[in-house]
Amino acid sequence: MKNINYVINGVLGVAVIILFILHFTNKKDTQATRTTFAATGEEVVGGQLPIAYVNMDSLLMNYNYYKDLNEVLMRKEENYRANIGQRANSLRNEMNDFQRKLDNNAFLTRERAEQEHERLMKKQEELQNLEAQYTQELMIEQQKLIEQLRDSLVSQLNIYNLDKGYQVIFSNNMGDNIIIAEKVYDITGEVTEHLNKNYSPSAK
Repeated sequence: MKNINYVINGVLGVAVIILFILHFTNKKDTQATRTTFAATGEEVVGGQLPIAYVNMDSLLMNYNYYKDLNEVLMRKEENYRANIGQRANSLRNEMNDFQRKLDNNAFLTRERAEQEHERLMKKQEELQNLEAQYTQELMIEQQKLIEQLRDSLVSQLNIYNLDKGYQVIFSNNMGDNIIIAEKVYDITGEVTEHLNKNYSPSAK
């Protein structure tokens, strides 16, 4: 079940896939004081650039929708693991029984022993194929959940930004994208609160 475990561990790193930059073009006019950098012509609102960033690691740890999506995948993985484990134990018992019979010359003919051996090898191959199938299904399900999460984030951030008027919102994952930034540009807490406030488990 190593492959399946890799898939599940992968969902914990979903923030890497969700790295994005949102450009909002419908910025509302604000009454805040506006100043302009003479050298660059960059417009600044209230002494701050109209940008912000979200710490994706922190957001995902506290976003209830992400927790629910991850739980769905974990339950499916556990069901697959239990099924594979049960089949593997059954096959192991049959193989042990075969070896015991072979050691005790319990088979009437060599052909009969070979037939039993081939049957067990085929059963083992089927089990391996089933595990590969489960792994593939989990990967597809993971991708589906990632897309749902991304759509949720983008949709809710657009709503959140209607009143905020940011022109750009960056995502930051483990400090990989933003090395240094003033804390005032970190809107992770506000965004997380907005997401959870507008999420209902019944809407999964």
